[in-house]
Amino acid sequence: MNRILTVTIPQLTARHREEIRAAAEARGLEALFFEREEDALSALAGTEILFSQSDRLARHAPGLRWQCTPSAGVDHLRKENVFPNPDTVLTNSSGAYGVTISEHVVMVTLEIMRRQQEYTRVVEARGWERGLAVRSIRNCRILLMGTGDIGQETAKRLRAFSPASLTGMNRSGRNPDGLFDRVITAEELDGILPETELLVLSLPDTGETRQMMDARRLALLPDGAILVNVGRGSAIAQDVLEKELRAGRLHAALDVFEQEPVPPEDGIWTCPNLLITPHTAGNMTLPYTLDRIVALFLEDLDNYCAGRPLLRRVDPRKGY
Repeated sequence: MNRILTVTIPQLTARHREEIRAAAEARGLEALFFEREEDALSALAGTEILFSQSDRLARHAPGLRWQCTPSAGVDHLRKENVFPNPDTVLTNSSGAYGVTISEHVVMVTLEIMRRQQEYTRVVEARGWERGLAVRSIRNCRILLMGTGDIGQETAKRLRAFSPASLTGMNRSGRNPDGLFDRVITAEELDGILPETELLVLSLPDTGETRQMMDARRLALLPDGAILVNVGRGSAIAQDVLEKELRAGRLHAALDVFEQEPVPPEDGIWTCPNLLITPHTAGNMTLPYTLDRIVALFLEDLDNYCAGRPLLRRVDPRKGY
């Protein structure tokens, strides 16, 4: 019986498919590609490796030994009974999204600081207002909650703007590659929030991060602070943040929300001081991102077939 690698990532180009097919065949695997989940169901009985975001397919693959998801987040794959085989190893594509998401952070931060939303409305009305007071990342006190690939790539880009301080927050307190002026743990968060002018969240969804920015912590931010969330919507008490935005005390750019898609009737759509993007910061529309996803998978495919540990293995207890 052939050892089957099943792939359901419709964004892959012909070049990507050929790279995966050649690598699989060189290692004694047969690569099967499907545009739709429904079409892949018939191949799951013999699937050993699944390169897909789908938890539905995982549930129907009794012989599955490894699933690699092209996303960084794995929330839906951590639910109970997703894998019929309890020994199935789960990996993600962390390390592929830092470039695109960090550029998104810079974009929305500058849009808010330079009041581009307001100037867009002026231009749409064929007006010529020029005097809106703007702000700068220069001399800004910045806190990045999350210092993984996204946090690190964001730190590199924000550093070029000469901020007053660049602080990271993670579980260990370690400073990756010395990219930050200092790194704190969650226990120190309350002490730094009152001096934070730009807060960027790139946190995974875990028991520790859910509602981390609750009403009490949002209240600690100084007037005029900007909050950018490109991690998970669960990290923020969204209803409280909306109240702060409507009161004019804070500004925010949200790419992720507690409920997605955001219902059309949700009041958040008309919230002032808010820049909304529909979870586009880290999708697979940037060719570089897709190239990285495939390269990372092929690297771990080589490790898998050689019996070496997989580099992007997800710890089910941590959620990343």
